[in-house]
Amino acid sequence: MAANSAVEVLDEQDQRLIAALQCDGRLGAERAGEVLGIGARTVQRRWRALMADGVVRVLALPAVPDTLGVLLLRIKVLRGRLDTITAALAARDDVPFVDVSASGDEITAVARTEPGSRDPLLFRQLPSTGAVTSVTAATVVHAFRYAFEWRHDVLTDAERAALTPPPAVGTPHKAYDALDRAVLKELTADARAAAATVAARVGHPESTVRRRIARLAAEGRLLTQVAVEVRRLGLAIDANVMLEVPPDRLDAAGRALAAHPAVHGAFATTGPFTLHAAVWVPDLAALYRFVSDDLSGLGVSRMETVVIGQAVKRPGSPTVIG
Repeated sequence: MAANSAVEVLDEQDQRLIAALQCDGRLGAERAGEVLGIGARTVQRRWRALMADGVVRVLALPAVPDTLGVLLLRIKVLRGRLDTITAALAARDDVPFVDVSASGDEITAVARTEPGSRDPLLFRQLPSTGAVTSVTAATVVHAFRYAFEWRHDVLTDAERAALTPPPAVGTPHKAYDALDRAVLKELTADARAAAATVAARVGHPESTVRRRIARLAAEGRLLTQVAVEVRRLGLAIDANVMLEVPPDRLDAAGRALAAHPAVHGAFATTGPFTLHAAVWVPDLAALYRFVSDDLSGLGVSRMETVVIGQAVKRPGSPTVIG
């Protein structure tokens, strides 16, 4: 199966410029051009066109709290009620990801909850819905790679290193004060907003806001994620791979998955499958190579793969940002 011919794949230069933004969402055009060997005006023009067309959005995220509970849900539904259930899930603030399987009878979703709590969505609301035939949930116990950490594999190691800010110094889980929250709110849908624009909206001097943005980033309390339709990057297949790995191989396997360029999410979970990997690959042949070759040697004793047919809700999609 080849990449979807109806989707126009971006040229190499645009893809490299998107990958540069993944390294630093507030990267300047001059620095990007210097590292990638492209004129700053060309960088600025291409970025502007990609963002104006809605191909790329750079989102701001607060630091991921270590107390955050995450459930990976698999929901089997009656085919005639699929759209109703997916729409209801996508409308929830505590459900940031909603996908529909290519088979059309399963919804996969990510739900935020209090760790160890009896979540009402899982225990009451979904089971009481007649359209839902079964629900299984796995709790994430360790994250090896989050979606915002994924990097499109089109830059050299040297280029990526040159474009990536130095490691955060400070306390990523430090509480946010009122100005922090106001600044982050303004940057949520556009992490590249100018300090002057943010300052005007939050009612503080530009110099104060500029310093605050720099401090949040330096302390690891301001993260950025590039939202892009990955099919435009030539990655036509989106799949979830669930793996059963014995305890003594779990950490090594998880780290190996996190280092793989196709993996945009890797988690250790409760339940019969101890590892969950979300992957983007160009075609089904590449997916076959991933499961038959790349997973060999990791100690996998059992595996299940679900190909995603539709990404209903992802960071940066209209359902999330509006």
